[in-house]
Amino acid sequence: MKVAKTGEGYFKLVASYKKETGGWAWIIHRISGLALTAYIYVHIYALSTLTKGKEAFDAEMALFQKPLFKVLEWLLFAFVLAHTLNGIRIVLVDFGKGSFYHKKAFAYLMIIGIIAFLVMGYFIFSHEIHQAFAGLL
Repeated sequence: MKVAKTGEGYFKLVASYKKETGGWAWIIHRISGLALTAYIYVHIYALSTLTKGKEAFDAEMALFQKPLFKVLEWLLFAFVLAHTLNGIRIVLVDFGKGSFYHKKAFAYLMIIGIIAFLVMGYFIFSHEIHQAFAGLL
């Protein structure tokens, strides 16, 4: 009998998981949770420049205003949004007869999430959008 490596067995399990609404919700929740955990460490590391003085911190903050970091910030919002909305779905499923409408709840919450994601994208990139339209006029 061949024994699978720990990581290999886990990924085979995830790959074999039935990917209906609940399966996708489970995968999204795990991926967003891992991404948010990783972000916490990056955030703490970024704040460590506060110990190096105002100039170092200001230089880092200027770096975070570049378009790449704005896109990453928008992606971070997507992870927060997905994790939060799916958490709400889980709470709804846990109360009463939520398992009977969890597919509808997932669909509605994802629609709300997509709309919120697009609105946040407008807010994050509004300065660039206004500059682009100003250049056209």
